[in-house]
Amino acid sequence: MKAEKHTLTMLVDNEPGVLSRVAGLFSGRGFNIDSLCVAETMDPKVSRITVVTQANEILLEQIEKQLRKLINVIKLRDMTGDRAIRRELCLICVNAQSSENRDEINRLVNFFRASVIDVGPEYYIIETVGSQEKISAFISLLKPLGIKKIARTGAIALYREQGKG
Repeated sequence: MKAEKHTLTMLVDNEPGVLSRVAGLFSGRGFNIDSLCVAETMDPKVSRITVVTQANEILLEQIEKQLRKLINVIKLRDMTGDRAIRRELCLICVNAQSSENRDEINRLVNFFRASVIDVGPEYYIIETVGSQEKISAFISLLKPLGIKKIARTGAIALYREQGKG
């Protein structure tokens, strides 16, 4: 069985130690975390943890069963399907010393609907939001220009609302 990327979201009690227990479950059982994002929800007593991991169906079932056993996990969903909207944020510091580099950066920023959020004499810092594939494509086109630093959030996800009808 082939391992595929899965985006799991959990609503959890916003209490000290919950993230540690979730991460400990993954590491203790040898499950890898590709990305991890945690933040409060509209309710300050509840946080959303989004984990991206690679697993086949059997391993994914084990992960889900173990996560549901954790006392602070309120709700767990696999957000891998088409009903889910998944996005990632990326900040990229790129070499912008020459006017040719600046022109090419601006062209790519416009094409990818990104934003230049900081400018210095030798660099631009660019913000982009999108799918992991879009961000990876953007980065691969910026690499020849000289990427200095990258910071990525990892995936976050929500289900599309169901229409009435």
